[in-house]
Amino acid sequence: MTTLKPTILVTEGSDPAPLAWLKERASVVEIGVDSPDFDRQLAVARGMVVRTYTRVDAALLAKAPMLRVVGRGGVGIENIDVAACRARGVEVVYTPDANTIAVGDYVFGNLLQLVRPYAHFREQAYTPKEFKHIRNTQRGRQLDQMTLGIIGLGRVGKRVASIARAFGMKVVFNDLLPMPGHQISMSKKDVLTSCDVLSLHVDMRPGNENLIGASELALLKDQAIVINSCRGEVLDAHALAAELRSGRLAGCVIDVYAPEPPPADYPLLGLSNALLTPHMAARTQTAILNMSWVVKDVLGVLSGEPAMYPAP
Repeated sequence: MTTLKPTILVTEGSDPAPLAWLKERASVVEIGVDSPDFDRQLAVARGMVVRTYTRVDAALLAKAPMLRVVGRGGVGIENIDVAACRARGVEVVYTPDANTIAVGDYVFGNLLQLVRPYAHFREQAYTPKEFKHIRNTQRGRQLDQMTLGIIGLGRVGKRVASIARAFGMKVVFNDLLPMPGHQISMSKKDVLTSCDVLSLHVDMRPGNENLIGASELALLKDQAIVINSCRGEVLDAHALAAELRSGRLAGCVIDVYAPEPPPADYPLLGLSNALLTPHMAARTQTAILNMSWVVKDVLGVLSGEPAMYPAP
């Protein structure tokens, strides 16, 4: 007796190896939500694999009577209404540790660019006078003389903290949950007033929108640096731009935006001390591969196995 393979929609692509693995075991339809054939395919789908921009909400679920599992290839699940899914018997799985290493690398790769202006040259050498002037006047900052403040000490926050300590930085943090084995979480105000570098690693649970606005930025030390690699909504970009233009803050690293991509009038554009990247913190070959292997959990759920990484 032939067993029909379950239909699984892949809406935003996948790394080739996990996709090939899934195609051997399921009927895979690679299709975007804006395709005219999407609703027809959704009506017979038993599983979906999504990433950042596919919105799984009550409206979509109403068109998916056979859906049993949604897999998010990534960490954030704000684009998925988990409660609505589970109310309809649809499990949600994700890859919470897929990009932890990659984001930690990103934070410090960019931080070093801000604290150590190396005055690179490529096309031609500096003149002797320029060469000596730069050596004699350009001064960087050492990480071991700085305090890193982390808002959100989850997987990525802990990784960033461990790298910071390896550099000799003092680490302070604020988190909603107790962290066994770590020092006691400080108040958000105490973190802001004591840190030289502020790195944000929260999710988009209720209350985190505009978590860092004008009043919070005003608490930071002079010449502090702000890094946001979690969610664009948590940081007021207009307030940050004002602090940078005034010269009070030393710089920022921004990888996420609200909306995304940012508009042409995004307030941090044109600032030499603002390092802006197009949501690249998790985009290493290994991290993308790790995220794409969410397909194993998707197929496992459809086979009656308990989810390995159910969404919280």
